[in-house]
Amino acid sequence: MTASTPVATEDALLRRYRAHGDRAAREQLVEIMMPLIDAVVRRYRGAGEAEDLRQAACLGLAKAIERYDPEFGVSLRAYAMPTMNGEVLRHLRDTSWAVRPPRPLQERALAVLKASDKLTHRRGSAAAADELAEKLELSVDEVLEALVAADAHYSISLDAPREAQDADAGTLADVLGRDDPRLARAEQIADLRGLRGMLTEMERLLLHLRFVQERSQRDIAHAVAMSETEVARTIAGSLCHLHDAVEHVPA
Repeated sequence: MTASTPVATEDALLRRYRAHGDRAAREQLVEIMMPLIDAVVRRYRGAGEAEDLRQAACLGLAKAIERYDPEFGVSLRAYAMPTMNGEVLRHLRDTSWAVRPPRPLQERALAVLKASDKLTHRRGSAAAADELAEKLELSVDEVLEALVAADAHYSISLDAPREAQDADAGTLADVLGRDDPRLARAEQIADLRGLRGMLTEMERLLLHLRFVQERSQRDIAHAVAMSETEVARTIAGSLCHLHDAVEHVPA
């Protein structure tokens, strides 16, 4: 089989489809060109889900088959590749961002990913930012910004395991910070300290014994040689003073 055989076969299948609406010929043509779809998916690997990329590339191939005209002066394969790439780029631009940056930045990020993949595949090592900048006629800062934006494609579920190989390691949610009720208490204490100058020493002592040491009114009365009624009245009055003071503090 010569190198020209696949092209001739594709041409024949395309003519059958165009002339007779032969769906079987069209399906066979798509099957023959599946390696092109695989090549496109590999080019954008890491930028989105492989199956989504494959579907977008298949859609691009279908559009290319419908739009292709031999008078374009190029082969169907040569015409299909940019059409497929364009469809994948549109898919990535419109649907695959976990966090959606502005459209110009999306397009620049995808262009940088594509160029980086080409250079890496060609020489087997990652491309530097200045190389990408020169290739795409961008500044290094624009390339770095695009690379940061490209990370917006990815999101990880909080239910994902912390360690892929250890089912008992827990999930990412387990290591996230949570509201600490002690923070609100600390704020309250800070507010009260600013107001304690309006209380007498005895009032501050009674509040400390009641709300910090959490002692009963009977214990407090015994400790300070007061009646329980006096303790209750003093604490209630102190709280009223503090409440009024807090209510009138400017926001």
